[in-house]
Amino acid sequence: MAETVAQQTDLIDEEYFINMGPQHPSTHGVLRLLVNLHGEIVNDLKPYCGYIHRGIEKMCERNTYPQIIHLTDRLDYLSAHQNNEAVCMLVENALEVEIPERVKYIRTIIDELSRLASHQLWWAAFGMDLGALTTFFYGLRDREKILDIFEETTGSRLIQSYYCPGGLMYDIHPNFQKRVKEFLEYFKKKLPEYDELLSGNVIFINRTKDIGYLSKEDAISFGVTGPSGRGSGFACDIRKKYPYNVYDKVQFNEIISTECDSLARYKVRIAEMWESISIIEQLIDNIPEGDYQVKMKPIIKLPEGEYYQRIESNRGEFGVYVQSRGEKNPYRIKFRSPNFANLSALNHMSKNQKIADLVAIMGSLDLVIPDIDR
Repeated sequence: MAETVAQQTDLIDEEYFINMGPQHPSTHGVLRLLVNLHGEIVNDLKPYCGYIHRGIEKMCERNTYPQIIHLTDRLDYLSAHQNNEAVCMLVENALEVEIPERVKYIRTIIDELSRLASHQLWWAAFGMDLGALTTFFYGLRDREKILDIFEETTGSRLIQSYYCPGGLMYDIHPNFQKRVKEFLEYFKKKLPEYDELLSGNVIFINRTKDIGYLSKEDAISFGVTGPSGRGSGFACDIRKKYPYNVYDKVQFNEIISTECDSLARYKVRIAEMWESISIIEQLIDNIPEGDYQVKMKPIIKLPEGEYYQRIESNRGEFGVYVQSRGEKNPYRIKFRSPNFANLSALNHMSKNQKIADLVAIMGSLDLVIPDIDR
């Protein structure tokens, strides 16, 4: 009997490793996590990337600047518009091109529609990861309406490549303003349902409150930005710190929470959807008349030098760094991925948490894996 108890004790104290991914529904892509466990408790976690690596940065170095835009769609495909915009703004600023006010208004509206669509998909998948299947149907139902608007104006639903250096590929559809206003009226009635379904759910709160703690200091240290950083009290919204387009002309709040857990990151994104609605409402009836594009040279060459452009994507600061030698393609290019920086904090957040809580922590970070691998 004593020997059996001793054997059981040895089993309980044993550390072991499990692979979470690369094929796992909660990683939402081909991400592999090597998790070191003591019982159900996470001791250590190592992400292994590269399963969807495509060498996009090296591909960009042989492409022209307009061609690079089409590759940025394939990074964080849920922030495709913002990724396109970062490259366009870098080129426009380097060449000192002033784009029309109409373009700035349209870009801002589409950026915020993209943020809404991304947060809707995050909410749908986050709830499903924790067992609330209804959220998946509700979130995708609402997101479809935004994708329909994108399809009508840009011709595509996911990776649009609608922005180009100097403006837009073509003007907005005649029905654009009407359909956007109809969607806003619809979604303002549906967004409170998100709170009813999930935000006040006792099981959901128990699965997220005090789980995945990330202090403000650690968020800054790891470079965590976007809603994940603001959920730790880190004021890092590029739209506020370095305004672009017409973000300096609209009233909106930078949503910040100091609770620093998975529930805080959830609440920040829910509140951000209300702010996106407010931004669009302030602009949709005030789009100025004018050109939708500045005529650019057929072959775009940036002056020799180094350039960096940042924007607020749906997951944080997305940056583009370019070294130019005055040619039609960049000598070197580097993308600053918000998902890669946010993933770097996962091990720190998961230590001494249960393996089941790892799913909630990952869901609160809203990772998009192709943006990490590139």
